[in-house]
Amino acid sequence: MVPLQVSTPRLRFLVAESEPPDAREKRRDSVGRSSGETYLEILGRLAPGAVCHRIMPADADCALPHGETLGGYDAVFLSGSPLSLYEETPEVRRSLVFMGALFGSGTPSFGSCAGLQVATVAAGGTVRQNRNGPEAGFARRIVPTEAGRSHPLLKGRPTAYDAPSIHTDEVETLPDGATLLALNRSTIVQAAEIRHDGGTFWGVQYHPEIGLDEVTGALRRQAEDLVESGLARTRREVEDQADLVEALHREPTRRDLAWRLGLDDQVTDESNRQVEIANFIEALAIPMRNGRR
Repeated sequence: MVPLQVSTPRLRFLVAESEPPDAREKRRDSVGRSSGETYLEILGRLAPGAVCHRIMPADADCALPHGETLGGYDAVFLSGSPLSLYEETPEVRRSLVFMGALFGSGTPSFGSCAGLQVATVAAGGTVRQNRNGPEAGFARRIVPTEAGRSHPLLKGRPTAYDAPSIHTDEVETLPDGATLLALNRSTIVQAAEIRHDGGTFWGVQYHPEIGLDEVTGALRRQAEDLVESGLARTRREVEDQADLVEALHREPTRRDLAWRLGLDDQVTDESNRQVEIANFIEALAIPMRNGRR
């Protein structure tokens, strides 16, 4: 991956991880890091030298680092999470309160998967269970809308592309002030911009931040659910698919594995896979930092 050429004072990032503690530990056991820790790793490579903090908005004891405010960051990143935004739980309520404050702060934000769903509901939209069942492993044939084709979030993406994805909920209706940027036949909102209460959010339903090792871990963690949904007949079939993805992670240039999985360099090449995050930093976070010089 080529780091961004950042000719500004050090960028300041906040990662908001809404995984509940039990899901956080299951993910760590599976792939060695929580969803927020994955973001910290990616941001450290994309913007070397950036100051990065992590908080857990769904946790009852969540607080910003001492002396920090949301307005003091150049960008906030919202990770994926197993939370269902249509459920009235304390974790969901805390996450929505945080997102409302984030919109009001004016600090630009980016989110993947549940991050998009949190921003949607906080701004007045709705989320539901996937109409077409889980989108597991990879989102296929994502197509930018007319607005998305010229939007800086999707700069560098082709007219159709695949991306790592695993989710059982989806955006049902975008809020007022939102722009649909991409979709596919499985999920009507794959990328969107949401403007609300003075804040700007860019988000995707898929996971540009995760590697193929994390796709492998997600498939194995959710194997029983995938069998129940009809995507596989047995757990062994899920394990076989995960083995292929894991092998491609170890050897991403193996064309035979990419062919068997139906993937191209939009997924196998790390820079292509993470392009939305790099685009967001370049288009919104760096200008925010420059404005403070």
